[in-house]
Amino acid sequence: MPKLSENTEVALPLRNIISMVAAASLATWAYFGIIERLNQIETSITMMEADVEHNKNFVIKWPRGEMGSLPADQEQYLLLEHLSGELEKLQKEIEEGRAPHDQQQRLTLDFLTARIVAIETNIEKMRNGDD
Repeated sequence: MPKLSENTEVALPLRNIISMVAAASLATWAYFGIIERLNQIETSITMMEADVEHNKNFVIKWPRGEMGSLPADQEQYLLLEHLSGELEKLQKEIEEGRAPHDQQQRLTLDFLTARIVAIETNIEKMRNGDD
């Protein structure tokens, strides 16, 4: 049996050496490609798990009101508060007899009363022959 050492020579054709280098390069490239794909899949799964956890918390906490409300809801609440204040003002004015509708009716009634008085005065003048 021959002894192997640093100086042992191996006689291989050049194309075999090139084939082995190409095969090793191809295997290395494929290995790192597979590892990269696994890393992408693991990252994707981790992100999905985080999204699922947030969604689970949202589904549980949103109906309870523990996560706040939408901006549109906030705007509606502000509008409701404003309208509630306006309603209270109108109710107070109605109770005091200063409602805008009552005021308009009063003005119309005063105007019509003045016109009726003026017409009756004119009719009286005509009956009496006063010009």
